[in-house]
Amino acid sequence: MGMKVHIVVIGLVQGVGFRYFTFKKARELGVKGFVKNLPDGSVEVEGEAERGQLESLIEALKMGPRSAVVNDLHISWDTDREQYQDFRIEY
Repeated sequence: MGMKVHIVVIGLVQGVGFRYFTFKKARELGVKGFVKNLPDGSVEVEGEAERGQLESLIEALKMGPRSAVVNDLHISWDTDREQYQDFRIEY
């Protein structure tokens, strides 16, 4: 059984292509879920996959796209409930 991860990315992560960066990386890694901007300026990511795939996504999110400044990631793990068919950007 796969895992589910919920991540809130804190920093200069809106208006810098962070959602598209996350979308591309998640699709590349075979992660299903979503990414969206939150009203407080952070970015929320939820992903379902094998733990290794999710850890690779987390490593990418720590860097983000070139113009982003990632200060912190709030990460919580759970078991995969297979909620998602693919990875999408939510608005």
